[in-house]
Amino acid sequence: MRLRRWLKITFILAAISLLLAFSNFQPGEQLERIRAFSRDLEFDYVGWIIDAFGSKISQAALEVPGFMTNEQQRQLVLDYLELIARTQQLERRLNEIYADPDTVNPEVASVLVRTQLADLEAERDRLGPLAESILQGQISETVADLGLTLGGQPLPPVLYRSSPLPTALIVSPRQVISRDHHLSLEPNISIDERAALEDRIDSELDVSSLVVDVGGIGVYPTMVIETSSINQLSEIVAHEWVHNYLTLRPLGINVFASPDLLTMNETVANLAGIEIGRALMERYYPELLPPPPPPPNEDDASEPPPPPVFDFREEMRETRVTVDQLLSEGKIEQAEEYMETRRKVFWDNGYRLRKINQAYFAFYGSYADQPGGPAGEDPVGAAVRALYDESPTLADFLKRISWMTSFEDLQREVSTNAN
Repeated sequence: MRLRRWLKITFILAAISLLLAFSNFQPGEQLERIRAFSRDLEFDYVGWIIDAFGSKISQAALEVPGFMTNEQQRQLVLDYLELIARTQQLERRLNEIYADPDTVNPEVASVLVRTQLADLEAERDRLGPLAESILQGQISETVADLGLTLGGQPLPPVLYRSSPLPTALIVSPRQVISRDHHLSLEPNISIDERAALEDRIDSELDVSSLVVDVGGIGVYPTMVIETSSINQLSEIVAHEWVHNYLTLRPLGINVFASPDLLTMNETVANLAGIEIGRALMERYYPELLPPPPPPPNEDDASEPPPPPVFDFREEMRETRVTVDQLLSEGKIEQAEEYMETRRKVFWDNGYRLRKINQAYFAFYGSYADQPGGPAGEDPVGAAVRALYDESPTLADFLKRISWMTSFEDLQREVSTNAN
């Protein structure tokens, strides 16, 4: 009976996720013109969700983690992540062999590496579903501790699957920074293919486009990047579950209704994902938590201050503010020349940014859980952070903001609390 109810809920949410996956495909001449270039590269969400959904049904029916102790579950997750690390190391070695101009016959030179890689991939595929089930349970218990359940269960149930993620094609107008279109493309598109696609779209449609990598996607089950870091994995799984949580409420339902609502959704998911991920680490993997920053040493007060370092967030904030100002004055070409000049500054300071343009800011500026950065002086992120800071608990914060349908709702709430 319990399994039947779980399957019913999961089926409904999977159907909702399919609708949301295509919610940005709104009819319009410009979108169809963009898809004339991207259609052959677009990601097959239907196939992926059906496959992932079937995998999760099998996991739920077996209920294998229930036969393991907490320590055995914890160790299996760590063993699985170690497999991921070793697999990624061998993949890098394989790429080096084929890229080395001194290697006469890379196929022969890589036989041992490819054999080892195949063995590791087989073991990874065997442990992966079990590790996912365990981490889903750990996230579920963590969000229950934080008061984010209905009848003792997270709603929706926590479901994720690690896999190669689609890349995202972001399209913004040139005259203003706005994420007008966001299309998911196949994973692992080469740099040359990305640049060629962007150039064709920009020149034909007079827009700003960028193909970027993502860490997760909030369909259902959620898609999560394959990583060997338990800190990163727990945070991303939590972030994407928050998107699923919001999907059942007005804020998530209206995520694509306006740029402000998109920024609200992404900022909420970042803030909540960080808190949930850290709570999970404290409960299950405390020895792997990053150490807190050291306290200031009063004995060093007389020491001269260290030389200034390049502050990425502050430099990017300054860049965004200047670009917004230039665009507001109609100086589009000047803004684009300035962004390329600034990109070279970031590059010289170790930040290998392929492109900074309007689409770059339209994408990265919606993640405003910290002041500054690509969001610039956007007031939306600041208001979300203010509500988060003044909320007594994460549950209170999510329950308040998830029922909002506009930035004006958020402003009124923050203003009322300030008074």
